[in-house]
Amino acid sequence: MKNTRIMAMILVLCLILSSCGRNKKESGIIEKEEGLSSDIQISEVPTQSEPEEPVMEEIIEEPIEEPEKIENDIADLEELSPYFQEFADLKSEQVPWGPGTNYNENGTPIACVDLQKTYGKYSADFYREGTEHEKKVYLTFDEGYENGYTSQILDVLKEKGVSAVFFITLSYAKSEPELVQRMIDEGHVVGNHSSRHPNMTQITMEEAYAEIADLHNYVSENFGYDMYLFRPPEGAFSERTLALLEKMNYRTVCWSFAYADWDPDNQMEHQKAFERITRNIHDGEIYLLHAVSATNTAILGDVIDYVRSQGYTFEKYLP
Repeated sequence: MKNTRIMAMILVLCLILSSCGRNKKESGIIEKEEGLSSDIQISEVPTQSEPEEPVMEEIIEEPIEEPEKIENDIADLEELSPYFQEFADLKSEQVPWGPGTNYNENGTPIACVDLQKTYGKYSADFYREGTEHEKKVYLTFDEGYENGYTSQILDVLKEKGVSAVFFITLSYAKSEPELVQRMIDEGHVVGNHSSRHPNMTQITMEEAYAEIADLHNYVSENFGYDMYLFRPPEGAFSERTLALLEKMNYRTVCWSFAYADWDPDNQMEHQKAFERITRNIHDGEIYLLHAVSATNTAILGDVIDYVRSQGYTFEKYLP
């Protein structure tokens, strides 16, 4: 009986110890889990917050007052400099024009008559107006580049005793000095066709001035010759460019006859060209021909003879 009690006590003690161990183990897991949880919290160190940007006071810039612009109706071009202010009130847009195919009772293109009335006051010629030009015509050639025909043209003019105007560019003056000198020596007029052949209404007044002056000075210095006639490239002019030329002591020479002769690869048949050139001869006629044309070179002598047969004379183009 005594042994039985001892065994029962031992069993109860084991149960108590077992219970304590289990509770301790469970307590340890919790602690560990709490530890892990704590570790996670420690491992997730919050990133250092970026310093706040200093608050800058808003800087309000005062608007820069632009200088007062000079009124100028040339789109996208510089304002007129003080030197050219006298032209500020003149129109700068290009004047559309052409001799057209309508003629008055004298055979003069009506468009040229009207243009002469409007722009002749600026020393501009669309034909030569006045009784002093009756039965007189004027022969002019444009020389943008040399195509091998100018010497032949000069030969014909010398043979026929005719004085013509040769409008040259700066590149022509530099590349063909012998031909230019021959023009001068044989009594022809060398005219200014600008330095670089731009549309004169699409450049500034300073550039337009330089286009004329650079060529004028080059010819004066290298040939001892002062030019006084100007032909606008493309025939493009404005009231303003005409006034500029007049101030520079130039006379602007347009034309009352021209035809499609400027393309060396597309030349008109000789007889057709002859008929076109001689169809409407008129007092004060200004012929525009291109010296690059093989057709013009071939028929020039016949044209001169026919015009003379109609009672007209070829005159030297004086201011």
